[in-house]
Amino acid sequence: MASRSIDELCEELKKKNASAIAGGGEKAVAKQKEKGKGTARERIAQLLDPGSFVEIDELVTHRCTNFGLEKTKPLGDGVVTGWGTIDGRKVFVFSQDFTVLGGSLGEKHADKIAKVQDLSLEMGCPMIGINDSGGARIQEAVDSLNGYGKIFFRNTIASGVVPQISVIMGPTAGGAVYSPALTDFIFMVDKTSVMHITGPAVIKAVTGEEVTSEALGGAKTHNEKSGNAHFIAKTEAECFDQVRAVLSYLPSNNLDDAPVVESSDSPDRAELSLREVVPTDPNKSYDVHNVLKKVLDDGVFTEVQPGWARNILTGYGRVGGRPIGIIANQAQFMAGCLDIDASDKASRFIRHCDAFNLPIVTFVDVPGYLPGVTQEYGGIIRHGAKMLYAYSEATTPLVTVILRKAYGGAYLAMSSKALGADMVLAWPQAEIAVMGAEGAANIVFKKEIDASSDPAKTRLEKIDEYRHAFATPYVAAERGFVDRVIFPEDTRKEIWLALVGIESKRVSRPARKHGVIPH
Repeated sequence: MASRSIDELCEELKKKNASAIAGGGEKAVAKQKEKGKGTARERIAQLLDPGSFVEIDELVTHRCTNFGLEKTKPLGDGVVTGWGTIDGRKVFVFSQDFTVLGGSLGEKHADKIAKVQDLSLEMGCPMIGINDSGGARIQEAVDSLNGYGKIFFRNTIASGVVPQISVIMGPTAGGAVYSPALTDFIFMVDKTSVMHITGPAVIKAVTGEEVTSEALGGAKTHNEKSGNAHFIAKTEAECFDQVRAVLSYLPSNNLDDAPVVESSDSPDRAELSLREVVPTDPNKSYDVHNVLKKVLDDGVFTEVQPGWARNILTGYGRVGGRPIGIIANQAQFMAGCLDIDASDKASRFIRHCDAFNLPIVTFVDVPGYLPGVTQEYGGIIRHGAKMLYAYSEATTPLVTVILRKAYGGAYLAMSSKALGADMVLAWPQAEIAVMGAEGAANIVFKKEIDASSDPAKTRLEKIDEYRHAFATPYVAAERGFVDRVIFPEDTRKEIWLALVGIESKRVSRPARKHGVIPH
């Protein structure tokens, strides 16, 4: 047999490349487009800097011979993998191709994902997974399940070492949901993304409940009810914009510094209007977003999980071009009380920021933990303890700003000095006490109130007496629990000075394998 020319060999390679790029073929691609969904490669192109993508394992195929699958061996095996850049910074990526065998995960499909996960960890670069899959490839049986296990293991080993982001752009069911759940953030597209362990048909068969796939596991469900997802977008393009925005705050790995940007917004900028944003009356509501807008660079706050546990805010911002993580009580919802969901939301974000050495600035206005039978039965003790654990464990710089109320155990949980806060700032109207003046007066002055000829008047007088004596920042400042009482308008400057002062923070902790966080 005569050897083939180099031109013939190159022509063969060209055909194989074309076959891989074609995915599931024109009909399958057209069907994908009809659903408003992009192809695997189109999505990568939208996410990464133009022309930066380098694909690997383009010619991988499965080796399954069960149920006639040997007759269908698409190149790439239903997932596109490789690396590229976002804002010039290298990231690794995989994008499942629903047009090829429904994006189902088999042995080689999983191996391709595991390979880029390994590269991501070894190179110290973020890992981004674009999920669009019918789930496990049934024909490959236990090989498929083992493939998921390989991915889960790598998600866990990389946790807190490199940022891991999951983008849900189609169905993600059964075991496929656990890899996203192990990553830092889950992004979803409204009316397109779906995540659930068991689908509507199985639920109806087992429990008799009837539910649509969208209601069960759609983007709104997971962003507003379950708390499983962190971001929701109207379109795929908007979703990728969100991914890029989040990555702009994060270092490439836990040993790198987060990217600092040039800012024309002076750290010394004063905002006299802050005096009007937070009412001095502890019973009046306000939107803490308005505080953040006046404190952060150019008023930009990138919120994480805005639709879930709305009584507490988590997210990113910058002061003087430096990225920070932000935790803030939201007085507009449940008066900013801490409950089960708020505790879970905040504690996880605290640990995320700490893992990647992002300073955390905590804005406090908390009346306490939410009372009630539902909360107690639901485990508010163990859930609330997660915040105590997360702040106490954190070694990243911690700055706390007490805006108004800071009562009881919730005061401690919101990055108090006792839990390791490096700098505690307080506004003049801050009330740092075991409880609110009304409740405290009823207990402390009960005898005087009961013995009075006018109990109602005496009660009001005692409330005012208690408030002036104890519900101020000054008792705490006298004891060193508050480092500085500041003018509201100077909040931005004071945060900046604090961050500069503690940026070289180094903390040594006892040697241990790992702690045991409350469950």
